[in-house]
Amino acid sequence: MEPPDTVELSVSDFVALFNQTLEFAYPAVTIIGELANFRVSRNKWIYFDLKDEFSTVKFFGSVYQLPGPLEEGMLLKVKGQPRLHNLYGFSINVATIQPTGEGSIKKAADLLKDKLQKEGIFDESRKRALVYPPERIGLVTSRQSAAYADFIKILNARWAGLEIELIDVQVQGEIAPSQIVSAINQFNTNPDPPEILVLIRGGGSAEDLMAFSTEEVTRAVASSRVPTIVAIGHEIDVSLSELAADQRASTPSNAAELIVPDKAVELSQLDGTRDDLYKQIRLLIETSRDNLESNSEMLKSMLEHRLKEARSYLVSSTSLLLAFNPEAILRRGYAIVRDSKMQVVKNANKISNGEALSIKLYGGELRASVTEIKERG
Repeated sequence: MEPPDTVELSVSDFVALFNQTLEFAYPAVTIIGELANFRVSRNKWIYFDLKDEFSTVKFFGSVYQLPGPLEEGMLLKVKGQPRLHNLYGFSINVATIQPTGEGSIKKAADLLKDKLQKEGIFDESRKRALVYPPERIGLVTSRQSAAYADFIKILNARWAGLEIELIDVQVQGEIAPSQIVSAINQFNTNPDPPEILVLIRGGGSAEDLMAFSTEEVTRAVASSRVPTIVAIGHEIDVSLSELAADQRASTPSNAAELIVPDKAVELSQLDGTRDDLYKQIRLLIETSRDNLESNSEMLKSMLEHRLKEARSYLVSSTSLLLAFNPEAILRRGYAIVRDSKMQVVKNANKISNGEALSIKLYGGELRASVTEIKERG
């Protein structure tokens, strides 16, 4: 069987035909390899190679597709569209870039952490206090996850009745970062936003948790107008978005414990406070009663003393009044002499012979006429 005749094409036609074939056979490919020859052009375009032991593939994309700072030798998983450029040859047009492998993921996170730390994204001075307890919570997580179930269970057990608005997102994979950022922005642009924004995800591998250490998610958490609490993975896992949050929780369950108090504990404390208050009121009443009785006795004693003093003063005054009573003087044999004008005669020189006098004695009053005046001495 003879091979088919060769098709004669122009260069441009070949490029177009080749790209059509690629679009049909391989509309998108995901390639894993070691980063090499990475460079940025005009702060807009990125060029790099992925290589393994035997081959190298060129890539082209935008700086906005970078997950964060990259370093030569890191293992990357890149998704893109194969293309043959009419001037620059074959390359992969980048759609997404993800570090892969525990070592590369950690290296990427460390590079991004250092970059954001220099910008002050993780500074304690930026962190705000959370409303405690809140009435409305905005929750970003996967509705099907165990983290969501645990969070809701503990929240309802501790402090039921909160209003919870959930935005269901993917928490791992290529589209997870963009969905998480969109959910954060949605809560922040709400005319009536919740009091607290909660991001949670259960445990997993470094690659599973990677979405919460991407630059776009970390910056979205840091710039949120709504105060944030983030709990990703297990206690030993620390994502960059947790460091950027206003508060970090070790696990989703711990996030629920930090957001609301335990109603049973609060009620027990209220009972204790009520008992203490009753004891203090009873003690105050008893003390007031004792003080009242003591003051009553003191007042009674003071009144008796003052009454005794008043009685003594009255007796003394009465005796003095009696002593100066003219009747008492008359009783002792004295008399009161008045002249014709009924003025009391105090001096014998003030009267004349023949003058009529009125003499008041104890038993009555006499009328007399002066017949003789004898001067003293």
